[in-house]
Amino acid sequence: MKKCMLIFGTRPEAIKMAPLVKEFQKYPEEFQTLVCVTGQHREMLDQVLRIFDIIPDYDLNIMKQGQDLYDVTARVLIELRDILKKEQPDVVLVHGDTTTSTAASLAAFYQQIPVGHVEAGLRTHNIYSPWPEEMNRQLTGRIATYHFSPTSLSRENLLKENVAAERIIVTGNTVIDALYWVVEKIGKDGAFRDKLEEQLFSSGYDVRRLENGRRLVLITGHRRENFGEGFISMCQAIKTLTKKYFDVDFVYPMHMNPNVRRPIYEIFGENLFGLGNIFFIEPLEYLSFVYLMKKSTIVLTDSGGIQEEAPGLGKPVLVMRNTTERPEALSAGTVKLVGTDYDRIVNEVSALLDSEEHYEQMCKAVNPYGDGKACERIVSTFR
Repeated sequence: MKKCMLIFGTRPEAIKMAPLVKEFQKYPEEFQTLVCVTGQHREMLDQVLRIFDIIPDYDLNIMKQGQDLYDVTARVLIELRDILKKEQPDVVLVHGDTTTSTAASLAAFYQQIPVGHVEAGLRTHNIYSPWPEEMNRQLTGRIATYHFSPTSLSRENLLKENVAAERIIVTGNTVIDALYWVVEKIGKDGAFRDKLEEQLFSSGYDVRRLENGRRLVLITGHRRENFGEGFISMCQAIKTLTKKYFDVDFVYPMHMNPNVRRPIYEIFGENLFGLGNIFFIEPLEYLSFVYLMKKSTIVLTDSGGIQEEAPGLGKPVLVMRNTTERPEALSAGTVKLVGTDYDRIVNEVSALLDSEEHYEQMCKAVNPYGDGKACERIVSTFR
């Protein structure tokens, strides 16, 4: 029996690793599946664990007020030392590009435990964009033994870095596995759907507003490199769009970081209620967010994972970044980079709202990120 430890700590990691945990757990006669969470995103992580009914074997609970990347890295390393010495797993699986992933990979390396890197091979080749994610994934890639690449392009990136071809498995992205699981549940269960609509209403947005043909632009923002002038420009563009399109709702679940909220208050005022067709709401649980994304017309974001998820639902994505580690979506036409430039954001959102032909081109493009069977392919590697 193989002992496999999956380590993750942020909400995006949890969403993408949860279906992999469940897939390993299908084979209790073949795998002892251990889950270790760092708590890098505490509340948002716990939401995902509840949704997928995952109880961690280890919870490092590392988050403390005012800590920085030095603190997170050091705490993950130190806390994992004794756990890995005790358990001695046959493989440690980490995901993507977080500080948790890199520190966990390094901790496993110090114990000479092989590392499997899920979502391997994404690159912008600019170590400061996105920061610190680009360097995180490069460092994790250097440590990893197994590279589970979501696409052929990410495989090519690894081959150019002299990773042995037999160590790279193209799987699709596990986020599509999670997404399809949620969409199926929403489609089958009317009571569940009603519950999600109630949660959204409690959060500050009534999806029934969309029943009479109103459209929805869903907005998210949290990237460090956009802090300051970038977020101010983004908010100014959003404000202009809300005035230009009175028949469109703009819904912005606000990240908890004060660097995200400060420019919102600066541009829209301290009182964010009763602003007409712009709705600033608190962060959403994963299920509620997927439901809102499914209801949306356009997604405007600086997130990485949403560039994969939204096209899976046929939604055009405008990315408020200057670079992306997901160029497959650009090539497929499901995603377009708009940066934080005021004019580009206003013009591109307007084009999608005004031109049915332009909109159809983006929403009908094929999602390059998989068929929902990535976890099966990863687990089969160890069977």
